[in-house]
Formats: sequence, C-alpha cells, structure tokens
Amino acid sequence: MTSSENLAQFGKKHIAHGIGRSTELVIEKAKGTYIYSTDGKEYLDLTTGIGVTNTGHCHPTVVKAVQEQAANISHGQVNIFFQKPMLDLIEGLLPKMPSPRLDTFFFWNSGSEAVEAAVKLARHATKKQNIIVFQGSYHGRTFGTMALTTSKTIYSAGFAPLMPGVHCAPYPYFQQWSACKKDPEQFTAEWCGEESLHQLEILLKQRSAPQDTAAILIEPVQGEGGYVVPPQNFMTGLRKICDKYDILLICDEVQSGFGRTGKMFAVEHFGVEPDILVMAKGIASGYPLSAIVSRKELMDKQPPGSMGGTYAGNCVSVAAAKATLQVFEEEKLLDNCNARSEQFFSGLREKIPALLPEGVTCDIRGKGLMIGLEFMGVPYGFATSIANEAFKLDTIILTTSIYETLRLIPPLTITKEETDLAIERVVASVAAAVKNLKA
Repeated sequence: MTSSENLAQFGKKHIAHGIGRSTELVIEKAKGTYIYSTDGKEYLDLTTGIGVTNTGHCHPTVVKAVQEQAANISHGQVNIFFQKPMLDLIEGLLPKMPSPRLDTFFFWNSGSEAVEAAVKLARHATKKQNIIVFQGSYHGRTFGTMALTTSKTIYSAGFAPLMPGVHCAPYPYFQQWSACKKDPEQFTAEWCGEESLHQLEILLKQRSAPQDTAAILIEPVQGEGGYVVPPQNFMTGLRKICDKYDILLICDEVQSGFGRTGKMFAVEHFGVEPDILVMAKGIASGYPLSAIVSRKELMDKQPPGSMGGTYAGNCVSVAAAKATLQVFEEEKLLDNCNARSEQFFSGLREKIPALLPEGVTCDIRGKGLMIGLEFMGVPYGFATSIANEAFKLDTIILTTSIYETLRLIPPLTITKEETDLAIERVVASVAAAVKNLKA
C-alpha cells in the first residue's frame, strides 16, 4: 500500500467514523510552515494542527530536546515521584505567567483534560458547584467539557445526559447581535459588552446564585466560536463581577495561549488576572501536554490523590515544552508574530473587500496570528468553498463557527516571504469562491 489514495481508503475503513476531517490528504512529513503528502506534494500550512505547532513543524531545537529526553527517561509518573524535566519546565514558565501570583501548576495531556482539572479545582476550592460559560464557547469534547462547549451542537448531540451545573451567558459577539447589525453606530461593541455583563448579572439572579457558582469560564479570544475578540469593557467588568460575588475566573487559553495573539497569553491584552489559567496546544510544539496554573492558596485546598493521571506531564512532552520556551526567547517569536500580524491584516484588509460583490462584507478580525475572516451576506458553505479553493492552491486553511468564517493560524515562525505567499493564496481563493458564487 503506497499510493495516497489507497492509504486514505485504508484510513476511512479503520479509523473511527466520528472523526471529522477537512481534507483526505495523507501526510508523512512536515517542516516549518509546510507539510508534505505521501505523494511528495508540498502544502502551505495555515492551520498548525489547529494552533499547536506555534514554533513551526519539527523545529530543530524542539526535535533535539525530544530526542535527548527520550534517551534519558520517557515516563516519570507524577504520582510516584518528582521528575526533573517538569521542574525545569515550571522554572521556565513562572516568569511567563500573566501574574506572579499564578505560581502552582498541574500538568495533564489535552486541553479538555486541563479544563476539567480547572473545574475540579474550582469546585474543590470554593465548595460550590455551578460553572458559567458563554455562548459560542469551545472547551473540549470529553464528557465533562461537552457540557461546557456551546459553539456547535455536533460536539455534544446524542451524548446526553451531560454534566449538570452548567449555565450559559451571552458573549459579546457584537458582529452577530441583531441590534449591532441593525445600527452599529448606536449599538457599538462597547454597548454589546455592557449588555453582556447585564445579562450575566441577570443569570446570577435567575439561574445560578453566586453562593452556588464556583467559577466563570471564558476564552479571552473565542476559538471555535469564530475568533471573536471581546471589547475591553467586557473583560474588565467580568473580573469585577467575579470579585463582587466571590466567583473564580477561569481563562481557557488552550488555543489563544503561547504567543498566538502576540502576547504570551491573550488575557494580557486586557490587563485582567485570572484565578485559574488553562493552557495546552502551543505549550509543547505538537507533543501532548496541557496544564493549569493557579495560586498556591487555591491549589493547596485539594487533598493529595485527588489529582493525577498515568501520563500527566510526560517527560518527553515537558522537555518539548521547555525547548519551546527556548525558541520563543532565542528567535523572538512574539516580535515576529506581531510583525507578521500587521502584514496579514494590512494585506487582507486592502485586497479582500474589493473582491466582494454588492451586499457581501468581510469582517477581518483577531489578534496576533489568530486571524478570523467572517463573510456576511453569503450563502451557507461559502467559507468552505474558499477553503476548498485554497486546497487547489496547495494551501491548508480551516473554517470555524456556525457562521461563514475562516481562521488563519500560521506558525509564529512564518517569514515575511511566506506571509506574502499566504496572503496571495488566500486572496486568490476568495476571488475564486466569489466567481463560483456569481456563476
């Protein structure tokens, strides 16, 4: 079995049908901003495994650290002893945290597990049960996180009953609020932020009393919900509400963390300190690792034995994470992220609007290299048609949310020349999709 087509057919036969897949590409190699199929084709990757390989595919510093660690010790079980690679990683992470008060860590394998760890901590520390999430949120597909995820019904349909004690509040996605769409000058993003806070206050009076509410869980920039950046007044007000009612604020930075938005963590854009920070994806450049960090006073409320897991904080993965931090420093990835972000936004905002027919608009938004393009006034499937056109140009991009939205998630190592090429191909893909729309 050698041909790409035969391999794909084998995969369809033997890999779970419940896995959705945006392409039928069979890949076997990746380097930097490119992936390579089994038939030798090169593809520009603007997905990074959904925001995972922030240092680019197979960064040599990370590869070297993994190889050395695998030859040393591969599994140091966290419930048996301390392992030096984890302690080294913590030493490197501490100065990167949004606040020096976030000083105590728990490591796990995936983002979903880390979110569940945050919920466990919140319930243990507060002795309260309820968790408030926001409309359009994505926090995972495990049994606990399905109840917390509201971005699409496909993630939880057919699996009920789900975890109880979860309540959903409106998110200030002002581009889709009816009032804002009708009169954006009067009903601004800031108005939407204030109205969302007002609705949250109502929820706390009608559905989840503060004395029953352990935490409010939020993505500082929504991922699967559409790459939506909330207004500053909303994030500031959310912190005030948590303080007012003695509710913990959990920030899920699984997708937005580790430099994706131009700062190490997206919450830093708002000057808001979470009580618990959730991280995964970009933390280890493609190796399975996640973590939560909180204040020691909260973490110490959990009895020994209540947390753990067979592969929690795997030695090879934490070595990859430590090397990832090294790459951030040595190659100044945050600086490059912000420079390439400006290049992307400038190029896309200059070229895409001119391609769109009358009645169609595109909201180009995001922070850093977490870029969303939402098309309005188009039929269902338009964003997918753009992604399909990009694939014809040997470029991989993804859609997101229930709306006609694309997301661009290139590695933070992407060069100026690669960014020019990415803009050129995205613009050409939009032009082709618009042409098909008119046909």
